[in-house]
Amino acid sequence: MNNIHNFKKKNFIIYGLGKTGKSTLEYLKRKKIKKVITWDDSSKVKNKINKKRFLIELNKAHFIIISPGINIKKTPFKKQLLKNKYKIITDIDLFYLSNNPEKTIMVTGTNGKSTTCSIIEHIFKKKGFKTELCGNIGRPILKQKFDDKKIYIIESSSYQLEYSKFIKPTFALFLNISQDHINWHGSMKNYINSKLKIFKNQTSDDYSFIKDKKLILLYKKNKYRGKLKVVKKNHINQELLKYPLKFKTEFENIEFALEIAKKFNIKRNFFFKSLKSFKGLKHRHEIFFKTRKYIFINDSKATSFEASKKAILKNNDIVWILGGLPKIGDKINIRLIKNRVLHAFIFGNNTKFFSNILKGKINFTIRKNLEDIVTLISKKILYKKKITILFSPASASFDQYRDFEERGDVFKRYVKNYAKRFF
Repeated sequence: MNNIHNFKKKNFIIYGLGKTGKSTLEYLKRKKIKKVITWDDSSKVKNKINKKRFLIELNKAHFIIISPGINIKKTPFKKQLLKNKYKIITDIDLFYLSNNPEKTIMVTGTNGKSTTCSIIEHIFKKKGFKTELCGNIGRPILKQKFDDKKIYIIESSSYQLEYSKFIKPTFALFLNISQDHINWHGSMKNYINSKLKIFKNQTSDDYSFIKDKKLILLYKKNKYRGKLKVVKKNHINQELLKYPLKFKTEFENIEFALEIAKKFNIKRNFFFKSLKSFKGLKHRHEIFFKTRKYIFINDSKATSFEASKKAILKNNDIVWILGGLPKIGDKINIRLIKNRVLHAFIFGNNTKFFSNILKGKINFTIRKNLEDIVTLISKKILYKKKITILFSPASASFDQYRDFEERGDVFKRYVKNYAKRFF
């Protein structure tokens, strides 16, 4: 692996000045890299150079670090970026190139990444391991102080993997795959191929964990070099009866975490005993408020129909709140969930899209925003039996909110504002 000292005379460009871009800039400054040019397409960010100068620097650059979510085919510099695509890396690439970490656990997949990463971190900390949870989960990897004694648990999205060239996880987990981000990647094939890059640089000393049969076939077809471990059902029901969970999750999240724990000699009984104290994640099936008549769940992280479907199937007698920016190509089988949903509330800038999907299958009400919905629910007890108010938008947040975290926090705040009415 290269060392950061080899980069001292290299020209860097950071494209995108969100959370990740800023952490990358700070990192390069700490490493005394002087030749760093930044750019952001947002009108809210004041760039220090003009477009003409940026194009010159783009062609001179040795490395172009792209922030997650930036699709080079949809930028003002599409032509130039495609021409210089071989120079494009990610912040995670820079982490591997400059630090050469001993042990990293990288997790990707369509659903369950954050939960699986957090379970692994929780168990490992209980065992006394030094860990760092970072990546797509919201903690930029370059913001963390490097410690070779730490085990780095990295959540990796398809956006990050798309442009990655140097990632080499010791343990790579590919949880599952379903249709998502097709508007960004262009096709399901491209989406899958971006995620498969998690295995590309692994050697025979590394481990690859897969459960899905189709992904296993693709793994073998591509002749990746890691040790393939097929994750199977571990018959965990008995342990969960003994150590009941404080959160709701997919069994496969636990199954993958259990397989990783085995590689670190963590005993099965210790794993489940430690899991009992794990409370789950904010914005992922988060039960945050209960009364005699209501259970309120914040599932704002559900940015696709598939994620919302999983949340719905975990509950009964549901009032479902959904809406936002739908993902191109996203599909859901309403037939599988309609018997669990008593009523739906649709909000946001794309209510027509969602109402067309639910029409004739699930009764629904359209409201302008979340506050209107919470207000209406608080004024009217819809059913005599205890019901679950499930905020699972089935779409991205960007039509009205900065991200799913802000959206979830807003929902919880409205519920708490009207809390007295729910008793």
